[in-house]
Amino acid sequence: MKVTEHISNANGKTLFSFEILPPKKGEDLQNIFSNIDPLMEFNPPFIDVTYHREEYEYRELPNGLIQKIVTRKRPGTVGICAAIQQKYKVDAVPHLICGGFNKEETENILIDFNFLGIDNILVLRGDPIKSEGIFKPHSQGHSYANELVSQVENMNSGKYLHEEYANGATDFCIGIAGYPEKHFESPNLDTDLNYLKQKINAGADYIVTQLFFDNNKYFDFVSKCRSIGINVPIIPGIKPVSIKKHLTALPNIFHIDMPQELVMAVEKCKDNKSVYEVGIEWTVNQCKELMKHGVPVLHFYSMGRSENITKIAKKLF
Repeated sequence: MKVTEHISNANGKTLFSFEILPPKKGEDLQNIFSNIDPLMEFNPPFIDVTYHREEYEYRELPNGLIQKIVTRKRPGTVGICAAIQQKYKVDAVPHLICGGFNKEETENILIDFNFLGIDNILVLRGDPIKSEGIFKPHSQGHSYANELVSQVENMNSGKYLHEEYANGATDFCIGIAGYPEKHFESPNLDTDLNYLKQKINAGADYIVTQLFFDNNKYFDFVSKCRSIGINVPIIPGIKPVSIKKHLTALPNIFHIDMPQELVMAVEKCKDNKSVYEVGIEWTVNQCKELMKHGVPVLHFYSMGRSENITKIAKKLF
């Protein structure tokens, strides 16, 4: 079932969903299941699975030369989505990124998703390769998420890269990312909203936001979206603080601000156990306010851990 259908069928009730990371290469899939299992109590209608692009490693050979190796440290998104749908009977939402793929490879991945009965795709430009710092598209791929949305939407109309297939139309529900505090590469929020509108015009069906800690920024973001004609569901992304290092790491990685009240509460903590509890309390209060405003879904970024999200969900659902 499509994400938008899940939201419509909920009749105004706030749903619960979350995002997982594929395990690192060589790790067991059971670790993923052990983190999903406790969260199934809250009846998530869908689970997102991230897609990670290639990385470069440099290894010294026995002869002293340096070899550049291209690797994906977290492969397996397609297989994990299939396993989730088989094991839990819930919809898996794979992420699909521009970086590292040409258009032909993207088309083939979408065909695989369609054959697996996957109804939803979260379309993203994706991050730069860690060692490069600046996003560089594949020479035969997409530079921007709106271009990737257009390719998915074309396949929904039976238009493939080189041919049209009357009986080959897919029916993907297309999600995209939104940034209440703007994407870090955009000069300002208004410009970023114009880019967001381009993705909607290209065929996107719903938005999932970057994580945030100040609900007013989400409410303001939604209001501005509506004012420029973006009327699709806007799902807030939630990430609990769990260690003191998050005060610097989260703003650095995700380019967000943290409310001073939260910062002061975390700084007063003597250990990470106390930070963990502060993070749960803050997130519960944040989510209760969001639910009062009728958000369609609370979408949690689990980052591979589910203990604190389970405790939060028990207080909300």
